[in-house]
Amino acid sequence: MAQLHEQTPFSMNEDMVLHNYFHFKETDLSHQLLKQLNAQRKKAILTDVILCAGDKEVPCHRNVLASSSPYFRAMFCNNFKESFLTHVHLLGVPVDILTQIVDYVYTGEITINATNVFSLLEAAGIYQYPKVLEACSLYLQSQLTATNCLGMVRLAQIFSCKSLEKKAKAVALQHFPEVASCEDLKELTCTELADYLGDDGLCAEEEQVFDTVTTWINHDPKTRQKHMHELFKKVRLQYVHPTYLFHFIANNPFIQSSPVCRHILESVSRLIFSLSLANSPDIMPMWCVPRRYASQEFLVIVGGRKSNQETTKEALLYDSRSKQWVALSKLPVHLYKASSVCLHSNIYILGGLVVHNKKTTISACVYSYSLKMNHWKPEVDMLVPCYSNQAIAHMNYIFSLGGVGPSQEILNTLHRYDSIFGIWESMAPMPVAVLHPAIAAKNQRLYVFGGEDVVQNAVRLIQVYNVSRNMWFRMETRMVKNICAPAAVIGDRIIIIGGYTRRVIAFDTKSSQFVKCADMKERKMHHGATVINNKIYVTGGRFVTSDNIIEDSDAIDCYDPETDSWISKGKLPHKLFDHGCLTLHSISYKPPTH
Repeated sequence: MAQLHEQTPFSMNEDMVLHNYFHFKETDLSHQLLKQLNAQRKKAILTDVILCAGDKEVPCHRNVLASSSPYFRAMFCNNFKESFLTHVHLLGVPVDILTQIVDYVYTGEITINATNVFSLLEAAGIYQYPKVLEACSLYLQSQLTATNCLGMVRLAQIFSCKSLEKKAKAVALQHFPEVASCEDLKELTCTELADYLGDDGLCAEEEQVFDTVTTWINHDPKTRQKHMHELFKKVRLQYVHPTYLFHFIANNPFIQSSPVCRHILESVSRLIFSLSLANSPDIMPMWCVPRRYASQEFLVIVGGRKSNQETTKEALLYDSRSKQWVALSKLPVHLYKASSVCLHSNIYILGGLVVHNKKTTISACVYSYSLKMNHWKPEVDMLVPCYSNQAIAHMNYIFSLGGVGPSQEILNTLHRYDSIFGIWESMAPMPVAVLHPAIAAKNQRLYVFGGEDVVQNAVRLIQVYNVSRNMWFRMETRMVKNICAPAAVIGDRIIIIGGYTRRVIAFDTKSSQFVKCADMKERKMHHGATVINNKIYVTGGRFVTSDNIIEDSDAIDCYDPETDSWISKGKLPHKLFDHGCLTLHSISYKPPTH
């Protein structure tokens, strides 16, 4: 009886045995029938219609054609004249394409290549063979490039190939810098171009977005100039470099000739120079548009000292896709105890101690690094040489606070660098000169937490600078006792990480209250910290062992404020402290070549 359950064309299951019947099914019958019908067609046996294209005649069976396509079913089953004709002429279909379509009907097979794909696509659309249409779509998807994707989008729309249209649009968004230089882009309608430029997934810097707008309008300025204000709104101006904004965009003739564009530009200018969103309420919705999805946040490590106290000129970027550290262009000089910030997707290194020919000098130099160019260049020197100064970026400015001056004095200075005009200026000094505080910027204020005084005592003080008023005020608190600790901002909280302690505390800028967070594993100082995807990454530094021995670290630890927990994220290429730890935003990053 067990043999009755074997999987053969003649097998019986348990239900069939119980109910005394036998159901037989031949699985390859349809294939064999189609094979026999195709053999008959080739010999014109029992064929009852001849399809004609040009001088080519292809004998077929009406019932096979009607069964394969709604087009032929309507032709042969609805009393149209073709249902009575022996010869049916198909207009507009090439002879070879007709032959391939008929072969497909009888075999289920078709070969698609670059020569026939467009004709097959058209024929499959006319004669309603959706599987052939989809096969052509898949072939075209495999052939997509930056130079042909816009044309493919239009083709896909004509033939309602949704998958091809989706894939072609994705390629256009991903490779937009190359797409923008193609002639096809100039033929887009305003609505089509606006759809690309407004997409969060567009992989292009905002400067490239504006260049694309002007290129499109220049192709036919008489009829297209009226669309300038529609397209200009797609440029996310808060992510445009200010120099480009004021030197190129502001002087563009299409911008100048559009009252709407001029109004937007004036509002943006007020916003940039006033340092306050409240002064430009009309621009706030535009200004609050997030970065595009394609923008990535990269962890970058700059300079510092290795475990043997040797200074390093290295700049390293962690590529999360390859899980590798990528070497960027090296710093121009050996220096340490410098400060570093990221502004407008550029890195700035300020001051520090420069080591040259075994001599150490205090530096006033400022260098900036462009990831796009993979190049360091000098900027305007600071007003005073210093090291161990703290720097922070806010709006279009870099603020440098305190540090140690040329006479080894602890400075209470606050200097501000205008990145638009390249000018340094002195601002109101800190009430109390402190060294190695934790600093952060939030809501038009700079916060300076703790640090140490001239006799190396911890200062239990918060000093707050109002940016727009150029005024300081101070708050004494027992909660602050940090030295050589970084701070990071997430939401409304400023989180202070370590500083000769394992303790992590968060200062709520709305309530001015402290909240205790999960401790670090070790008592750390001279480490770096930065925010990536709303998590704090802490790199390197020095830590105190249980035996009170100071050791150097190569650890990368990550704090998640949502779960109030720490996890390890691997290691740096080597032990490092007194280094810059930054988050660099980029859309068009590619590993640099040296």
